[in-house]
Amino acid sequence: MDSLKHTEPDQGTTFIGTSNHGFGTQAQEELRRLFPKAAFTTIVPTEIYMFTVPESKKTVTDHIKLNEPVFVRHIQPVDAQFELDGTAADLSKLQETVRSQLHIPQGFKIAVQARKLDGASLAYTPFNCKEAIDEVIVRECKSEPVVKDPDFIVSVFLTDRAAYVGVSAPEDNLSDWAGGAIRFQKEEGQISRAKFKLLEAERRFGLDYSRYRTALDIGAAPGGWTSLLLERGCSVTAVDPARLDAQLLKHPKLTYLAKNAGDVTFKQDAFELLVCDMSWSPRQMAQLVKQLLYALKSGGTAIITIKLMHKKAFQTMRDIVEALSPELQLQQAKQLFHNREELTMFFIKL
Repeated sequence: MDSLKHTEPDQGTTFIGTSNHGFGTQAQEELRRLFPKAAFTTIVPTEIYMFTVPESKKTVTDHIKLNEPVFVRHIQPVDAQFELDGTAADLSKLQETVRSQLHIPQGFKIAVQARKLDGASLAYTPFNCKEAIDEVIVRECKSEPVVKDPDFIVSVFLTDRAAYVGVSAPEDNLSDWAGGAIRFQKEEGQISRAKFKLLEAERRFGLDYSRYRTALDIGAAPGGWTSLLLERGCSVTAVDPARLDAQLLKHPKLTYLAKNAGDVTFKQDAFELLVCDMSWSPRQMAQLVKQLLYALKSGGTAIITIKLMHKKAFQTMRDIVEALSPELQLQQAKQLFHNREELTMFFIKL
């Protein structure tokens, strides 16, 4: 891929966008709707792409945050770029670029996030890039290099021919993790990796599961989502004809119903939180959830995973929102890093 010329203000602004593998097309369509004059260049097919828009950097990031796309997981600004030799001399070029072309505020906590294109043959690692930039941050910017909770992020994306560098606030990147690839540590005895989806949803949607006293988990087996809610102190009713993991069954706050969700009944307004992560078709799942919404209190929260069959993503979302209305009002939909051929939707019960 040819390296781009330096992005001047009157030429617009360039960003690198990242999506889950296979959903770059949907992400670019969302960005085109926000910025009809956007021009795109593919970096990794169906996953990573560069886009340039005629608006200023702040205008672009503000507009994206206000109308956050479902399939754009992460963006980083391209404030500067330079050609790579692939040798260790590139690190000195990187330091000079950061020093002379990036406007890094002084006296703040700065995180450096460097990524390398798979297959790029370079004599150094992304960590070497971070070390080189950290030197500049300490010596010349009088700032503190950090890994967590930064005030600003310096992003570096390396291909086999060019380096693309930018500085931004974490919220302007849509995620404060490099490429939006949020990582959770696997725990000893963890029931399933599905737990990570619910953890990520909690962060992404600004929720706190410990605030809910009662929760209903539809299609709960083997119990990854149930285990997290129990850890948060919820009283959980888990419904699934399949068996829950044995380590959950003795929990004092668990009620386990080994039945199909369509065969159970509850008291009106019995739950403050409803979660559902089933492998059914979106239409079947929506019908099942709809039948149980009487048990969710007004003002209650629903977190639902939608399987994107045949990649008809936008139509599937519209169908689900329509099927669950008027009882549920969509707050946000997002394809999380831990989603695969699916996305997660956050609703409030009216």
